[in-house]
Amino acid sequence: MLTKRFDPLKGERLQIMDPEGKIVAPDLKPDLSDERVLELYRVMLLTRAADNKALQLQRQGRMLTYAPNTGQEAAQVGSAAALQETDWLVPAFRELGAWLLRRVSLDKIYLYWYGNEWGSHYPENVRVLPISIPIGSQLNHAVGIALASKLKGEGDVTMTYVGDGGTSIGDFSEALNFAGVFSAPVVFVVQNNQYAISVKRSIQTKAATLAQKAVAAGIPGIQVDGNDLFAVYAAASEAVGRARAGEGPTLIEAYTYRLGAHTTSDDPTKYREDEEVAVWLPKDPMKRLKQYLITQGVWSEEQDKAQTAEYEAYALDVFRKIEETGEPNVEDLFKYTYADMPEHLVEQYNEYVQYLEGKVK
Repeated sequence: MLTKRFDPLKGERLQIMDPEGKIVAPDLKPDLSDERVLELYRVMLLTRAADNKALQLQRQGRMLTYAPNTGQEAAQVGSAAALQETDWLVPAFRELGAWLLRRVSLDKIYLYWYGNEWGSHYPENVRVLPISIPIGSQLNHAVGIALASKLKGEGDVTMTYVGDGGTSIGDFSEALNFAGVFSAPVVFVVQNNQYAISVKRSIQTKAATLAQKAVAAGIPGIQVDGNDLFAVYAAASEAVGRARAGEGPTLIEAYTYRLGAHTTSDDPTKYREDEEVAVWLPKDPMKRLKQYLITQGVWSEEQDKAQTAEYEAYALDVFRKIEETGEPNVEDLFKYTYADMPEHLVEQYNEYVQYLEGKVK
């Protein structure tokens, strides 16, 4: 088992492909065809293109606050790729690659960041929960879904995500403990991008690794190179397999880096040096996987540029159609949670409408 071979307490980290795109642990490389790897890379390309376009649109004042994903594509796509169609994905708010892979359409994602809650309405056959902004709260929801699946004998697995800062929240410890006690078929993926907003990972927790936090819950934990698609997929596949076999949860720490800001409301130059970012740029998950595919003879620089341009144009077209629909209905802000608005929300809604009409100062 990978979780036994790579002990986070000893500082051991799983890596299969190095930053140059070379396979350094061929015995651990997952059984993925070049066609499947290329398919996953295309999702990563779309993720990067849609991410860049969202940043441009937000800077133009056409989209609300947005959480960038650049640098974390392999951690997202590699983990979600291990799931089956009927499995559940419970995200936080920085899982664009996982959403796209799990068939959440880009228009729904853009609609949400545009400020319209209808962006959280996914088709019935898309087993993905809506974006969760409160830090860590989604983890307990994931455990609940996993336990429900177990009790119903459905055989489904739930995968949930959290950032490194979220591992210092009480919900994280509670979710791991509960999942461990009841052997819930859930996989916890920590996207350790080295910063909890503006707080360095080394400051917000004393633990040498985040994967070792699994020890207290009595469940397996493993730290992987989060920029290595193969390492992330291998660890996730094993964890999903264990969960489906009734062997309980696993904690995966994807050791990666947030190349951009925490959100578009953040200025990372206030708390980190450009030299630090420069060290991580050569480790970009996109660069190494592209080089691997080129070496395999199934991709080229020309194809990469053409595909990127196509995805960028597609992303802009998707957003323009959203803009054409106009601003979200004000009433949706109040009626979204309940089938029928309770009296206190009706009162707040009427007051806000009067404010918008200029009747209340």
